[in-house]
Amino acid sequence: MKKTPWIALGIVALLICAAGAYFWATGLMDSLYAYRSPLHANPPAPGAAIGEPMTRRVVFVLIDALRDDTSHKTDVMPFLNELRSQGAWATSHSRPPSYSEPGYSVLNTGAWPDVSDGPAVNLDYPEIPTWTQDNLFSAAQRAGSKTAVSGYYWFEKLIPQEDVDASFYTPGEDDAADRQVVDAALPWLESGDYQFVLIHIDQVDYAGHHEGGPRDPHWDAAAARADDLLREIVSRLDLEQDTVFVTSDHGQIDRGGHGGQEPVVLVEPFVLAGAGVRPGQYPDTRMVDIAPTLAALLGTNIPADNQGHVLTDMLTLSPEQETAIQNALAEQQRQLFDAYSAAIGETASIAPGGDVVTATQTAMQAALAKRLNRERIPRFVLALVLAAFPAYVLFKKRGQTVAWLLGGALLYVIIFNLRYAVIDGRTYSLSSVASADGLILYTAVTAAIALGVAWLVVSLRLNIFRKGAAKAAQATLALTCITLYLLLLPILWSYALNGAVVTWALPDLASMFMGFISIVQSLMVAVIGLALTGVAALIARLSPSS
Repeated sequence: MKKTPWIALGIVALLICAAGAYFWATGLMDSLYAYRSPLHANPPAPGAAIGEPMTRRVVFVLIDALRDDTSHKTDVMPFLNELRSQGAWATSHSRPPSYSEPGYSVLNTGAWPDVSDGPAVNLDYPEIPTWTQDNLFSAAQRAGSKTAVSGYYWFEKLIPQEDVDASFYTPGEDDAADRQVVDAALPWLESGDYQFVLIHIDQVDYAGHHEGGPRDPHWDAAAARADDLLREIVSRLDLEQDTVFVTSDHGQIDRGGHGGQEPVVLVEPFVLAGAGVRPGQYPDTRMVDIAPTLAALLGTNIPADNQGHVLTDMLTLSPEQETAIQNALAEQQRQLFDAYSAAIGETASIAPGGDVVTATQTAMQAALAKRLNRERIPRFVLALVLAAFPAYVLFKKRGQTVAWLLGGALLYVIIFNLRYAVIDGRTYSLSSVASADGLILYTAVTAAIALGVAWLVVSLRLNIFRKGAAKAAQATLALTCITLYLLLLPILWSYALNGAVVTWALPDLASMFMGFISIVQSLMVAVIGLALTGVAALIARLSPSS
């Protein structure tokens, strides 16, 4: 067969690759945005209230994005550290995705993002779904308590508004907006009419996204202002009768941003002070432990989707109260396990004896793993075949030319990641994605630079411009295809682990991100490779023959 049909076939293949990458990338992100819990349509029923409240009211102060290390700076947040010294405190740990809307959902339901039925990522206001699962506001209303919330307007969509007695919402995120949020909440605290109040302070997150990230002085300045607001809030409380709880929904990476799996974005402060609290430093806790612990203080039922423990060591409980809590947890965990097993069509044995929450959650994870592994086996087989066949072809055609083409593809990978991770300090996670448009533009520019350099090195080494337009075009197409093969490997790994798109279970975010950014690169490399093919043919046509 002549070279021209091979060139035409290569061009068609790159066009198909570009189109496929575009639809795959958009479909993958759309499916993540649309994710809902397996319990979405059939939530477990709430149980009975635990008993009498242990406090007159709980005031939950959520300082958005406050990193745990920042919270310990006594020169930045002196009042929070004063509160820490007189209350129960620990380090709280969350799970990815480390976005605000998933975090808000975990904090109020006690369920991790794959179960809580909150959004998996931050959705724009019109698209935010209301919680379908039991939560602290609904539990408080059933127990006859009055609730109030003041904060960012995402809460207006997330919380069932029939369970909120007083509210103030703002689309603002900065210091001025926080001033309005606290001013709206202070009269509620002074009146004493509300038993559960959520106050959301957002300016630390704003500083991280818009003022340079945690490395910039604006970050500590925002944290200091948040500390002053916290002092104002607590000054309206009587901690002999009232309880205040302070935490955050996630951290931020040093350059600003969150959403991924970096350790620093999955660690938050935990400070609980006032009535019903046994002061002291405690072992690390988990974000899912917060909702059931606050429920115990409020005397409500434990949220029906809860996957955490009531932190009884931190509470001043009588033996009767402790027994009531453990009985309530046992019943809540049983109903959750039954509902979850039915929803995913898989079950596992719960180990008898020991801690009921640990045993139940271990069984839920085992059921989840059984279904995931069953679905992964055929995907792994297909991925292995798709990865092995091009490798076999390259091996069969091995030689100096193929070696240089493979070297050029590896050079592309090195240059792309050198700029991405070393020069620009980006992380391989959703935390480094400020916007879809920004990621696409960045990837396009970086891919163009990397592929252009790799193409130029290979072209000069193989002297393709003196071998005629057809051979120059063919060599460029070959380099592009081998580069696409290297990009295919993380895509196949993500596909094998997570599937082509997000369905009933949240993906492993680390592998999903590597697959996603490789898909976006594949789109850019295919398009840029087509352009370079034309450039190579033109240069060869204009160059004197060897």
